[in-house]
Amino acid sequence: MVYLDNSATTKPYKEVLETYLTVSEQYFGNPSSLHALGLGAEKVLTRSREVVAKLLGVQAKEIIFTSGGTEGNNLAIKGIALEHSKRGKHIITSVVEHASTYETFSNLESNGFEVTYLPVNNNGSVSIQDLQQALRQDTILVSIIHVNNETGALQPVEEIGQLLKDYRKTFFHVDHVQGITKVPLDLKKSNIDLCTISGHKFHGVKGTGALYVRAGIQLSPMLHGGIQEARLRAGTENVPGIAALTKALRMASDKALEGKQRLKQLQKNAIAGLTEIEGVVLNSDEGQGYAPHIINFSILGAKPEVVIQALSHRGVYVSTKSACSSKLSAPSRILLEMGLGNERAGSAIRISFSYETTEKDIETFLKIMNEEVPKLLQVMR
Repeated sequence: MVYLDNSATTKPYKEVLETYLTVSEQYFGNPSSLHALGLGAEKVLTRSREVVAKLLGVQAKEIIFTSGGTEGNNLAIKGIALEHSKRGKHIITSVVEHASTYETFSNLESNGFEVTYLPVNNNGSVSIQDLQQALRQDTILVSIIHVNNETGALQPVEEIGQLLKDYRKTFFHVDHVQGITKVPLDLKKSNIDLCTISGHKFHGVKGTGALYVRAGIQLSPMLHGGIQEARLRAGTENVPGIAALTKALRMASDKALEGKQRLKQLQKNAIAGLTEIEGVVLNSDEGQGYAPHIINFSILGAKPEVVIQALSHRGVYVSTKSACSSKLSAPSRILLEMGLGNERAGSAIRISFSYETTEKDIETFLKIMNEEVPKLLQVMR
């Protein structure tokens, strides 16, 4: 099996599953309960929060555990918008956000907020000048994805953070779901107020995530009820999942130093091989403007679902768009916004690596692509 759909989800580390099972069996008490079993679960929760905070370079009280990226993005964006709407109703994002951000902004727009969607260039990046021109006295939020989930394009998050230092009434949220452990991001130095991560993107289990909320920031909660998670997320915490996320984040962070260089080499090899296949057109690139673990390309005229099935029958697993949008037949919104046109946007394929991806995986993928693409092109003719 060659698994190249790690941006959709990663395979949980064996040690992560062992942690999940151990905590489920030995610390099954409700962390809000006052008896010994509850206090034991609360200790696991507290320790997990401390470790995640240390790995992100923030304070433990600034970590809110969530169910994943979609909830984290919704809590950050709606939480700021609804809590601070009396100060202004202008909010800013980009046209290439993940659906969990894009649709949240669209929802707020239909409920009276004014949204500026920043355009992107052919590489998929927003312009600092465009952002500066869009900022107003009543702008209360800027939300930007760090690593685009379809193309791997990087946004100038550090520069945006520096710019927003002069706009003290504007909060800055970053969707770091695809970048965490693979593309460095200093939350404090980048002046980031809120940041979303998701456990299953770095070998944790699904249904886990965390939102960094800078100390002192007030959010409107999405769930009401108990006082869990600083009153921002009512409901019993998923202690085994949180412990598993913590284990995964620590393991992935440990692998990052050596792993990032290897990812770059894998990306370089894959791009070199893809460019030699007739009919393949690259939609992303390598280098400073791109994350090292995502490549997007098109096989012009070929339906991506046909390509995926052909590769899947050979034991190679890739994707079209984001997992959240892959069953939609429409062309990629992201590639259209980059100006790549309907043909490329409608035939796009994404491959994505993890630290477990090997050189042999890339060699096998390219070998099978070299065999399958000519067959697909022949059928089209």
